[in-house]
Amino acid sequence: MSQRSTPNLGLAMKQRRKTLGLNLSQLAELSNVSRSMLSEIERGNANPTFTNLWNITQALGVSIDDLAHSSTENQPPTIMRQDAINTPRMHSEDQGCELIALNPVDTATEFEWYQLIIQPGSHLESEAHVRGTQEHLSVIEGQMEVILQEEVRTQATTGDTLRYPADIQHSIKNPGKVTARAFLVVHKR
Repeated sequence: MSQRSTPNLGLAMKQRRKTLGLNLSQLAELSNVSRSMLSEIERGNANPTFTNLWNITQALGVSIDDLAHSSTENQPPTIMRQDAINTPRMHSEDQGCELIALNPVDTATEFEWYQLIIQPGSHLESEAHVRGTQEHLSVIEGQMEVILQEEVRTQATTGDTLRYPADIQHSIKNPGKVTARAFLVVHKR
């Protein structure tokens, strides 16, 4: 899986310097950072120390946060790829349910989304999640049944979506005779 791009501080620094009409020698004098170090940072060949970064941003009249933010704004768009072999997969005890994690790790504190595959007659048991958590189950093939606290039951077939509280004990079952597939989104409020 590709990693999120780090801010290109050198490019942002160079753009800010040029906007202010400064050459490297002038910025070196204002920031007390050597011209050669400034050149290396701008070309991406060196990472500035915190002290150097502080001195440079003060000379450029911009905060470190603003410089980092402008550096990510100017980056070309990227496509991140996660190979199937690196995609986390979890199985139920009876191996009849497979939960495939599709979300990037950095979103897991608020959202998780999965592809859920359940064999006929199998079910996925879940204990209560964090208070306020909701699940959204969209069936893309077959049929599934959601059971809340072993009492409330609702079935869904291809194209249906069920939304329900997941901060209580719940399970998802395949009552049909064919493999069922769904997308499951877990929203932690």
